[in-house]
Amino acid sequence: MTEDMTGAPHDRGSQWYDVEAGPLVRPYALTGGRTRPGPEGVRFDLIALVTLDPAAPGTDEAPLGPEHRNLLGLCRTETQSVAELAAGTDLPVGVVRVLLGDLLELGCVTVSRPVPPAQLPDERILREVIEGLRAL
Repeated sequence: MTEDMTGAPHDRGSQWYDVEAGPLVRPYALTGGRTRPGPEGVRFDLIALVTLDPAAPGTDEAPLGPEHRNLLGLCRTETQSVAELAAGTDLPVGVVRVLLGDLLELGCVTVSRPVPPAQLPDERILREVIEGLRAL
């Protein structure tokens, strides 16, 4: 045992602990070395919305790690985007995408995308509707 600059003892050669940052775990360790999220055809864009599936199987019997459970906890309160989940868990977006893929395959979450701006109604039409409602 030696002491670092702060006077805190630590094991010499301990590469898994940083006194100021706490335990260090590499992102690939969290995902088991995987870099691709979930099932084929599913895209986890930064703005993709993740919702806890109300018909999801109980998470107690599912083999979930603490990061998976943290993501579920954030989704439990409200629908969140992938970017919000990454910020809320303080994990890289790539790691969050892989973990969300696991949750999607287990049926714990659903993923949807907001309506693209090109498919939204024309602003002119909405203004005409508002003016028509005001005229009533």
